[in-house]
Amino acid sequence: MHNVASVSASLGSMGLLRLFGVSWSWSLAAGLGVYLGTRTWKYFYIAARTAKRDLNGLYVLLRVKMALWRYVRNGSNIPSIFAQTVKLHPNKVALIYEATGETWTFTQLDELSNAVAHWARGQGWVSGDVVALFMESRPSQVALWLGLAKVGVEAALINFNLRHDSLLHCIGASGSRAIVFGAELADAMSEVTSSSSQSMVRFCTGELSAERLAYLGAQPLDPILASESKHPPSACVPPKGMNDRLFYIYTSGTTGLPKAAIVVHSRYYRIAAFGYYAFRMRSDDVIYDCLPLYHSAGNIMGVGQCLIHGLTVVVKRKFSASRFWEDCIKYNCTVVQYIGEICRYLLSQPVRPSEKGHKVRLAVGNGLRPSVWEAFTERFRVAQIGEFYGATECNCSIANMDGKVGACGFNSRILPNVYPIRLVRVDEDSMELVRDSRGLCVPCRPGEPGLLVGRINQQDPLRRFDGYANQEATRKKIAHNVFKKNDSAYLSGYQAFFIHQNT
Repeated sequence: MHNVASVSASLGSMGLLRLFGVSWSWSLAAGLGVYLGTRTWKYFYIAARTAKRDLNGLYVLLRVKMALWRYVRNGSNIPSIFAQTVKLHPNKVALIYEATGETWTFTQLDELSNAVAHWARGQGWVSGDVVALFMESRPSQVALWLGLAKVGVEAALINFNLRHDSLLHCIGASGSRAIVFGAELADAMSEVTSSSSQSMVRFCTGELSAERLAYLGAQPLDPILASESKHPPSACVPPKGMNDRLFYIYTSGTTGLPKAAIVVHSRYYRIAAFGYYAFRMRSDDVIYDCLPLYHSAGNIMGVGQCLIHGLTVVVKRKFSASRFWEDCIKYNCTVVQYIGEICRYLLSQPVRPSEKGHKVRLAVGNGLRPSVWEAFTERFRVAQIGEFYGATECNCSIANMDGKVGACGFNSRILPNVYPIRLVRVDEDSMELVRDSRGLCVPCRPGEPGLLVGRINQQDPLRRFDGYANQEATRKKIAHNVFKKNDSAYLSGYQAFFIHQNT
C-alpha cells in the first residue's frame, strides 16, 4: 500500500507539472522526488496536507531554474534582460519618484543608464572595476548602477546612514575607484574626505555650490551625464554573464563592521523572479517601495520587478508612516513592501480614511510577527502577506506561499533534491553545529529549533554561494560534511523551527 500511495502521489505531481508546461525531464525528476519522500504513511499524510502548496512551490522553483538555465546558456545578464523589458514597454512608466512626482518611462531609464555607461567608459574604468554609490533612494540611483553594469563596472551600494569609520570601511571594503554621492550627504562626505584615498575620484549628483564641491574635491555629475550619448554602449570586454558580479550590498553590521556581499547577475534575477512568481504579482501591478535601495529588499525584490518584469515602482526617498496610505492611493499602488517594524509603525498611527481607501492587495517583506500580522491584515484590509526569508548572500531563501500566519516559508518533502535546504541542530550555548556518529549534521525534528543551511553547488544558480569581498568572511559562512561527506553548505545564521503543517 505504501508503494501504491507513493506512486499515486508521484504520478499526480508529474501530471500537474506537465499541465503547467514543465518539461518531461523536470516532471520526471519531481515525480521521483515525491515517490522517495512519500514511502511511508506518515510522509504521505504530510504530503497530502501540503500537496497544493508544495506543488505550487515546485512549479515556481522550476520556472525560475529553467529561466536561469536559458539566460546562462545565452550569455545574458541583467542589462540585457532589462533591454528586453524596454522593448516590451518602451513608453510605460517604470519608476516614479515620490519626493518630486517625477516619472521615468522604461525608455528614459534606459537612455540615462546608457549615458552613465558612456561616462564610466570615458573615465577609463573597465570590467571588474568598482564605483561606490552613496545617496538616499532615488530613481537615478537605479540608472547609475544599471549603467555601470552595462560596461561591466560593479557598484558598491552604501548605506546612507553610515558615518565616520563605518563609512570609510565600506568605501574601502569593495576596492572602489570612485564614489558618487548625493548632495544631501555632503556633510557625511566632508567627515571622511581627509581620511579617504586621495586617488579616489568623487562625483556629486544633485545641487551643491561650487565652493562646496571644491572643498570635497568633487565634480558635478548631472551636467556630465546630460551631455553623454543616450545610445547603447558597445559590449564590455570581457563580457559579463549571469554568474559574474553585478554589485555589492553590505550586511547590516550588527556583529561587526558591515561586509560587502557579492551579488551576481543570476542572484539578482533569482530574488526578483521568486518574489514575482511565488506571490503571484501581475504585470499591471504598481509597487510602493519605501525601503532603501542600498539593500536587496528595496533594490532587488522591489526595483527588480520593474527591470525584469515591467512593473511600475514608486520609489520613496524615506519611509513615512503618516504618508504611507496617502501615497498608495495617489499612485494607485497594489503591492507594498515592508520589514516587520514598518507594519508596527503603521498600526501605531491614528485611524485615517486613507487606510481603507487604497487598492493594495499584497504586502511583501520579512520579519512580521504573528500578532502584528493579523492586526495589520484586519485593520488595513490587505488580502495577502508575502512573508519570506532570504539574506542577500544566502542560497536557502524560503517563502510563505500559502499565507499561514507567522510562517516565513516551508521545507517541502517534494523539493529536497531540487532545492536542498535544511534545519540542523546547533548547540544553544556555543551555536556550534551538532553532528552524529558519522560526523554529519543532525536534521531537526518538527517543532525543534535549528539553523537553516543550504547545500552549495557553484554550477547551479539557485544553490551557489558567492560570499563577500573579504575571503575570510566568506570562509566563515561555509560548513563541510553537512548533508553528506565532503559536501559544503551555507550557514545562514538564521534560527527557526518548523511545525508539522509547515514541514
